[in-house]
Amino acid sequence: MAAPKKGRGPASGGQGKPGRALAAILVAIGALIGGMFWSGDTTPRLGIDLAGGTSITLRAENQPGKPDSINNTNMQTAIGIIERRVNGLGVSESEVQQQGDRHIIVNIPRATDSQKAEEQVGTTAELYFRPVLAVTGSAPLPEPSTGASPSAKPGDKASSTPSPKASATTQGRAVPEALKQDETPSPKASTPENPAATPAPQPSASGAAAIAALEKQFTALDCTPKKDTKEVPNPARNSDPAKPTVACGTEGDAKYILGPAEVDGRDVDEAQAAINQQNGQWIVQMEFTDQGSKKFQKITSRLSQQQPPMNQFAIVLDGEVVSAPSVRTALSANAEISGSFDQESATDLGNILSYGALPLSFEKESVTTVTAALGGEQLKAGLIAGAIGLALVVIYLVVYYRGLSVIALLSLLVSAILTYVLMSLLGPAIGFALNLPAVCGAIVAIGITADSFIVYFERVRDEIREGRTLRPAVERGWPRARRTILVSDFVSFLAAAVLFIVTVGKVQGFAFTLGLTTLLDVVVVFFFTKPLMTLMARTKFFGSGHPWSGLDPKRLGAKPPLRRSRRVSATTEPKEA
Repeated sequence: MAAPKKGRGPASGGQGKPGRALAAILVAIGALIGGMFWSGDTTPRLGIDLAGGTSITLRAENQPGKPDSINNTNMQTAIGIIERRVNGLGVSESEVQQQGDRHIIVNIPRATDSQKAEEQVGTTAELYFRPVLAVTGSAPLPEPSTGASPSAKPGDKASSTPSPKASATTQGRAVPEALKQDETPSPKASTPENPAATPAPQPSASGAAAIAALEKQFTALDCTPKKDTKEVPNPARNSDPAKPTVACGTEGDAKYILGPAEVDGRDVDEAQAAINQQNGQWIVQMEFTDQGSKKFQKITSRLSQQQPPMNQFAIVLDGEVVSAPSVRTALSANAEISGSFDQESATDLGNILSYGALPLSFEKESVTTVTAALGGEQLKAGLIAGAIGLALVVIYLVVYYRGLSVIALLSLLVSAILTYVLMSLLGPAIGFALNLPAVCGAIVAIGITADSFIVYFERVRDEIREGRTLRPAVERGWPRARRTILVSDFVSFLAAAVLFIVTVGKVQGFAFTLGLTTLLDVVVVFFFTKPLMTLMARTKFFGSGHPWSGLDPKRLGAKPPLRRSRRVSATTEPKEA
C-alpha cells in the first residue's frame, strides 16, 4: 500500500494558520485608529442636514453660442470663483464640490443668512479693469495739484503688485476722473493778460469730501487675511463700478486705490496662457471684442503716459485685485500680460480673464436650509433607528445561533470600528460628510453584514447535517459560502456604484456609505470571521457540539457519521473458486 504524501495542506480555506489573518486585520485596525487620533479627526464630519446650514445644488448650462462649454476646466474655474464668494460670507468649513459632469454642490455650515448665501452663489461674477491710483506703501494722496504725478516702486510679482514693504514718495497727484464731475471753474484762473483762458479745474466741496473719504478708507484698510477663515477683507465687492474704490489683493499682500471701471469682463473675448518664444517665459494673451478693444485702447493710451503706479490697471474679480500689470504702450484688440508666471499661475489668470463672469450659467436645482437643532434631532432619530435595528439582529443571532452569535457579534463590532474610523479619516481626506442618507446606508449595512455571517453558518450546519464533524464542516462549507458572499456583495456594491454615479446631492451619501460597508463586509468575513470560526472549531465547546454552541448535531438532525468503505488488502489471498 502506497504511503500517503506528506506536506499536503488541508482543504481550501487553510485550516493551518488562521492566526495570521486575525493578526493582520487587528494590526490594520490598530494602525487606522492610531492615524485617526494622530490627525485629531476623531469624529466623522457631519453634513448640512445634521450639523445645520445651507446646501445648494447648482446645475451647469451651456452659454449661448458655446455648446461645448461644459467641461472640467470651466467647472473647476467656476468652483474657484464660487469658493471665493462663499469664503466672503464669513463662514468656516464651507465646501464647494463638483459632482458628476455638470453639478456643483455648495455646503455652507451654520450660515446665519441663507438668503445672502443664495444670492452670492451661482450668480455672474464681477470682472472689471480699473486704473490704479495708489498702492500699498504709497503716501496718502495730498491736496489736488495739476503739476505733478506720483511715483512708486512696483513689485516684481506675477500679478505686478508691490510688496507691502515697498516705499514711495509722492509729490502730488492727478485728480481721479470720477471726482472731477463736481468740479467748477475757478474765477482766479482768468487774468487780464489772458481773459479767454480756460479755467483750471478745481474740486468742489463734494469732490473734496469724496477724496478725503477715500483716503481715510485707504489708510484704515487692513488687508491681512483672517487667521481662522484666511479670508481677505473685500470692501470693493458690490461697489459702484462708476466710482473709485479701495481694494485688496487676493492674498492680502497689497491694497489699492482704484479708479472707476473702464472695461468689464464682457469685453474680453478670450484669454489663454502661452509661452513667449523669445525668452521662454509664460505670458497671458488676451483678445477683446470690438467694443472692448476700443475701451482698452483708450485706457492703455492714457496709462502708458503715466508714472508708476498710475501706469497700472487692476484686474478686479469680485472686488479683489487678482493682477495689476503695468502698461508700457497703447494696446487695442490684442494684449499680453507678462511677469513671473509659471504654467499654473498663467493658466489661472487666463481662466479668470476668459471666464470672470462665470464660464457657465447655473440653475439652482435645490436649496436646503437646516437649523442645527433640527439636524441634531435627525441625527438622534437616525442613531435610535440604528440601535433598534442592531438590537433586533443581536436578538435573532443569540436565539437562533446561540454560541455562534459570539462570532457574529465580534465580527459586527470589527466592522463597526472600521466603518467609524474610515468615516472619520475620509472627512478631511476627500471631504466626506456624514449626512442623514449616509446614516441610513450604515443602518442597511448591518443587515448586509449579518447576512454574510448567516450564509457561512448555514453552510457549516449543512455539512454537519450530512454527518461530518465540525472541523471538516468548517473547511468544506467555506468555499461554497465564499462564492455566495462574493456574489451577494458584488451585486450590492454594483448597485451602490451605479447609484453614486447617476445621482447627485445627498443620495450620493447613501450610495457611498453602502459601497464602503459592502467592501468592509468582504474584508471582515475573509480576514476575521473565517479565521475566528476555524479557531473556535478547535475548542471543546464547539468541537464537541455542545447544545449551546449552535452546532449540536442532534438539534440539527444530523445523519449518522459518514464511514469510508474498507479497502481490500493487497495481501489478501483470493478466494478459491
